[in-house]
Amino acid sequence: MALSPTVLGKLAQYDTATVCNVIELFEVRPDAAGFMDGRIQAAFPELPPMVGFAATAAFRSAEPPRGDNAYGTLETQLELMATLPGPAIAVFQDLDDPAVGATFGEIMCSTYRAFGSAGLITSGGGRDLAQVRAMDFPVFIGSKICSHAHCQILDVGRSVRVGGLTVHVGDLLHGDANGVAKIPVEIAEEAADAAADFVAAEKLILDYTLDSGPKSIREFADRRRACGEALAALRRRVSRKPRG
Repeated sequence: MALSPTVLGKLAQYDTATVCNVIELFEVRPDAAGFMDGRIQAAFPELPPMVGFAATAAFRSAEPPRGDNAYGTLETQLELMATLPGPAIAVFQDLDDPAVGATFGEIMCSTYRAFGSAGLITSGGGRDLAQVRAMDFPVFIGSKICSHAHCQILDVGRSVRVGGLTVHVGDLLHGDANGVAKIPVEIAEEAADAAADFVAAEKLILDYTLDSGPKSIREFADRRRACGEALAALRRRVSRKPRG
């Protein structure tokens, strides 16, 4: 399903935690599914949200390669990225346990960025972080590792499992300081629009709790109730769950 740059731009206006909350309203998957666990961390949490389509691959570095090294297979990845319906996110599953060498460094990230990639995620390690940060290129990592060791990119385009989440080529991903989530493509456009209503509902409480004026439990309860009613109405509008 093709998504316009406008939809992707709307999704990028919201943090990943809000996007997860909005997805829950659609009731298209269990609330405990669809996001990476705490093993995957934003290396640069200060950067704005990353939105794009997964370009998957496996990686290992514990032993010498039997074929091409990482720099010899970047072209294959770039060819895959070119087939995606929007900006790519390189997603790596490190097959070594624990990770031995860094999945990426300055050269790889500058290459992905030059070809329009929106970011990178790996269950393994990263390096050259100061140089990558200077590019404003979002990366999500399981660790920091100073050496590339025997880096090898394997099985470009295979489904991978990163941070407890199975990722397929073309999956729509959203990531920021809070973590990384998968957005079901079939609800992405409506979710991008619903996010504004979700934020407005939460604002009913936040305007009160963040204000420096005096507080009343009754007023707080009224605002919580109003927020709950607004979110319930939004859920009724967007939910895909059959109603009996």
